[in-house]
Amino acid sequence: MPESIEPIWSGIRDDLRRETPDLKFHIWLDPLEPAAVQGQTLYVKAPEHIRGWVGERYLPLLRRAAERHLGGGAAVRIVGSDWRAGDGERAEVRAVGPACTLNPRYTFEQFVIGDGNRFGHAASLAAAELPGQAYNPLFLHGPPGVGKTHLLHAIGNYVRRYGAGLSVRYATVEEFTGDFVEAIRARSTSAFRESFRGADVVLIDDVQFLASKERTREEFFHTFNALLGSGRQLVLTSDRPPQELPELEQRLEERFRSGLVVELETPAFDVRRAILFKRARLDQVDVGPDVLSEIARCVSSSVRALEGALISVVAYASMRGEQPTPALVRHLLNRLGTERSAPSRLSEILDATAREFDVPREDLLARTRRPPVARARQVAMFLARELTDHSLPEIGRGFGGRNHTTVLHAVNSVSSSLGTDPAVRSAVDNLKRRLGSR
Repeated sequence: MPESIEPIWSGIRDDLRRETPDLKFHIWLDPLEPAAVQGQTLYVKAPEHIRGWVGERYLPLLRRAAERHLGGGAAVRIVGSDWRAGDGERAEVRAVGPACTLNPRYTFEQFVIGDGNRFGHAASLAAAELPGQAYNPLFLHGPPGVGKTHLLHAIGNYVRRYGAGLSVRYATVEEFTGDFVEAIRARSTSAFRESFRGADVVLIDDVQFLASKERTREEFFHTFNALLGSGRQLVLTSDRPPQELPELEQRLEERFRSGLVVELETPAFDVRRAILFKRARLDQVDVGPDVLSEIARCVSSSVRALEGALISVVAYASMRGEQPTPALVRHLLNRLGTERSAPSRLSEILDATAREFDVPREDLLARTRRPPVARARQVAMFLARELTDHSLPEIGRGFGGRNHTTVLHAVNSVSSSLGTDPAVRSAVDNLKRRLGSR
């Protein structure tokens, strides 16, 4: 590597090691290599079998470390092992934060059908084949990681491929809100409205977060009416059915229920195993059926956790120069805490943080903003992000129903403080040891 990159990468690598549990550092970050620095953009090479996961889970951490050594506004691009300087425009770019575009991997062909999602798959396919005619609106709900977002993207990808020029607009509620606020600030609300109301198919993820956004609810209500009134297809996802969404106006609940409401359930063992077989074949991962079956047996919480466990096992075995075995699966997943459910793992983090900061556990979930409690809550959110594979919205729900931007702010705040505040660093280190992650 060019000499000028060595001190930069060395500093970044030290930051990554300090802020990441040892096992996760060795699996995901230790194999990374710097490729080039072009301006304020750092290109980092990642082995193919972990590149996608690093881009999804660790790009924000890499970017924050890069900013400390390259200055504010630094960017990080995760590239393949064959990347060369000058290929910058062809680098694989993964955006920090929620994706604004459709994921090409999320298609109907890649969706594994089982008893718990068969109706949801059929309804989604019908909406994609006959936008605005089959089921409108279509409301998909279920716990995190059961395939709601996959089906949402699959509808969009199908329409873009076979829809004879029909336009698609995908957004999470958080993106809808952010774009709306920015449009108000820039006095461009007409353009904002046209970007949604002018699309033929509109896909909105995580509508449960509308409950806490009064002004956004009003705009969304009118957008909803405009779309249905003009015969456009609307598909929504949520972690619960419309009637269980807190603080949601009756008029919105009624509109959500005016079409087809479908529940997706956690996949059974045979479906989990089929998902792993399909994922392994798609990624060309050489893993035996006994290993895939063991992962399916150990991980039952969600599809996301299931795929994360597969990638972890493959990366860990590659790091050790071994072939994955069922025994290795049990050993690794036990160390990573994958077999524990999301609520129990978050509960452990909350309990440990409350003891470390000597604050009542219930205060961490409440709305109190007293500085000692607020700081403890931020540290707990940071640990939940670093020590689990849960998404920002999932963590927010586990911390009293907060939104993903609050969690992201907490993660960024604690991450910045680790290098400047010895008390925060000591507390984080103590908690990681207490939680068995060091």
